[in-house]
Amino acid sequence: MSRLRTSSLPVLLLLFVGLPVFWAFPDELPLWRATGVLLGWTGAGLLLFSLLLMVREVRLASSLGGLERITAWHHRAGMAAYVLLLAHPLTLAAAGWAESPELAWQVISPLSENWPVWLGWVGLILLMLGLATTFMSRLAYGAWRWLHSLLGLGALIGFVHILQLGISAGGLLALATAMLLLLWRLLRVDLGAAAKPYIVTSVRSVAQSMVEVTLKPLGVPIDAAPGQFALTAFFRGPRYQGCGEFHPFTISGIGDGHELRIGVKALGDCTRRMQRLEPDVAARVHGPFGEFLKDVPSRPLLWVAGGIGITPFIGFLRQQAVETPTTLIYLYRGEPDAAYLDELASLAKDSPGLALQAVATGTDMPDMNRLLPEFAALANHECYVCGPPGLIAAVSQALLERSIPNERIHFEHFDFR
Repeated sequence: MSRLRTSSLPVLLLLFVGLPVFWAFPDELPLWRATGVLLGWTGAGLLLFSLLLMVREVRLASSLGGLERITAWHHRAGMAAYVLLLAHPLTLAAAGWAESPELAWQVISPLSENWPVWLGWVGLILLMLGLATTFMSRLAYGAWRWLHSLLGLGALIGFVHILQLGISAGGLLALATAMLLLLWRLLRVDLGAAAKPYIVTSVRSVAQSMVEVTLKPLGVPIDAAPGQFALTAFFRGPRYQGCGEFHPFTISGIGDGHELRIGVKALGDCTRRMQRLEPDVAARVHGPFGEFLKDVPSRPLLWVAGGIGITPFIGFLRQQAVETPTTLIYLYRGEPDAAYLDELASLAKDSPGLALQAVATGTDMPDMNRLLPEFAALANHECYVCGPPGLIAAVSQALLERSIPNERIHFEHFDFR
């Protein structure tokens, strides 16, 4: 990743936080009250920054280092904003305590008849409920999405709180920016205005509870590369009714006519329904996203895939032959779960540079120290890992213990909740 792309997010963060703090810096207030005001504006700036990062635009994501990177920053900025915004009224109450406990209570009481105070607490409660979904990985996607949307409502109410305090210029600018970003996300991503129309042309089973879907563009196709992924939603077909939710699916192949092949594993209610997909089902595709196999260096490669994590690698191998010595370790539970195994064996047979090591692991996590080559064999390798979070963590730890530097270990979680 270039230095410019690496520094872009910190620069944006400083801009979104620095400008409101500079504009509203309190010159003549007592220390505690000034601190409370600064905490509020810093939290508001972080909240706007977090809202910017939820706008899933292809060019923006690419320029900022990829969707996974900006999603991680979105989560951190949202959490930091909530902590600072919660500290904001508490610090102001501490400032009021010096005059009287009654004044301190008026500042923080959610039962106050003071509209700005009431709106501030409503906004904080909605932010808390929305942020709680970050820790609910097992929550059904529909419920998670509904609860997480409370963050946007909480942000809007928070900026109305600023307006109610009489801070017209800064409050109006913050509110207008928040409304624009939320509207942009709603129309372009959630309602699919930025997505391209496709239609399903074929569906085939590649493993237990996993199908590969071929999609044909009905207009201008997305400009995808092997190893990338796209947010895809399926709708109505002759005998199929899709859930219409956009989910990230890795591109497992690209045809001469810009057809896309994606791997879909049954991991939730919507993806279980997709196992019954059929030709002529309408779809919309938003993307592409992902930096996983972009700019692969010309040095020996170690690829480790677990389960559906094989899809970016099969997509790469279908598109081009490996030009450097490449070891692919493919881990799967059992034979029914081994997606693309015959095709991988055929590709390895035809590619002298590709060494395939397919391992049936059962339900237990394998011992990575026994599976992975020792440091001497990996000294010059670039390492790529794709699979469940537990596998990524185990492989990364084993590679670090072999003194492989962090910058030569690449992975994407493909989890954008």
